[in-house]
Amino acid sequence: MSINKQQVRMALTHVMHPEADKDLVSLDMIEDLIVQEKFITFTIDLPEKNARLEAQLKDKCEEAIKKYVSKDVVLDITTAVNISKFRDDEGEPDFPGQGHRKKKEQKEDNEEILSGVKNIIAVASGKGGVGKSTVAVNLACGLARTGAKVGLLDTDIYGPSIPTMMDTHERPNITTRKKLIPMEKYGVRFLSMGLLVDPDQAMIWRGPMVTSAVKQFMQEVEWGELDYLVLDLPPGTGDIQLTLVQTVPLTGAVIVSTPQNVALDDARKGVAMFKKVNVPVLGMVENMAYFVPEDMPEKKYYIFGKQGARNLAERIGTNFLGEIPLEQAVRESGDEGKPIVLGDLNTKSAQAFVELSNNVIQQLAIRNQDKAPTEKIDIKIRP
Repeated sequence: MSINKQQVRMALTHVMHPEADKDLVSLDMIEDLIVQEKFITFTIDLPEKNARLEAQLKDKCEEAIKKYVSKDVVLDITTAVNISKFRDDEGEPDFPGQGHRKKKEQKEDNEEILSGVKNIIAVASGKGGVGKSTVAVNLACGLARTGAKVGLLDTDIYGPSIPTMMDTHERPNITTRKKLIPMEKYGVRFLSMGLLVDPDQAMIWRGPMVTSAVKQFMQEVEWGELDYLVLDLPPGTGDIQLTLVQTVPLTGAVIVSTPQNVALDDARKGVAMFKKVNVPVLGMVENMAYFVPEDMPEKKYYIFGKQGARNLAERIGTNFLGEIPLEQAVRESGDEGKPIVLGDLNTKSAQAFVELSNNVIQQLAIRNQDKAPTEKIDIKIRP
């Protein structure tokens, strides 16, 4: 007999919270429930870290599911601390009780996520190592050069690099309503998991915990009024990308690739993913496009291939936003935390990033004039 989500939820109604005297389902503590054949995974949301309670609730959940659903299930139960889910409107502790679900639904109806942001831009790539974060940081700073209000969100939970590229490693402050305040530098407000954990700590998290963290970065951060919010996505087309299109209406996506075929194959998949979920692709960027020796400025060496991303953009019918040369100054600026687009505009890379920023602004204007606003999508997972 196949197992479905309703059976699991019914079983979890038998798990009582020891302090609230209500079951976990009524308390809205079960998130990211996935059922595939006999494999069941979900996350238990908690208001704060409590190792003893975590272990107790996990044991009770396993006992209930094996009793009321099946003894043969394979369980993967995780816990996550939700920053503001169990707080009232004034930021005070408010463990979910009788009216919590209703209050939560009313709040979600009345508050649109990132309502103060005019344009949400996803910077994505099909594979790692193509310089996506470098492009995202310099795009954000390039947009800020125009006088716009800009935010930058690092959604790469496993490999956050924005703190180094922005030369900031301080922990962000929290408001009285328990919302994170983004850091600000070079006219850009930014946030990254790298600001919240020890730099030497590895994020050994399963999918539900990662997607929960990304949601919190959008829902529980004081971003304020922004003209642009640039999202630095992890490589690939997985959990985080799907979470984003389910949570916020992306205005458009910028796809980064290097010229060689092994990168272009994955970049093509990235374009296809965004088109499939009805997110407009603003265009492609070719990073590490060519190398020019300082002593031979008239020479161009196409180390990774010539104009691969430009040609792919033409073949698949999307815009080509620019090519970024391979220069030592780009690497140095990233390591030093001083984006090259804010430095010497005599370098070819700085000029290229300025051109990229201008092209993105132009494509956003065309997109917003010609197309209706993007809508969040509802992705159904079959039981």
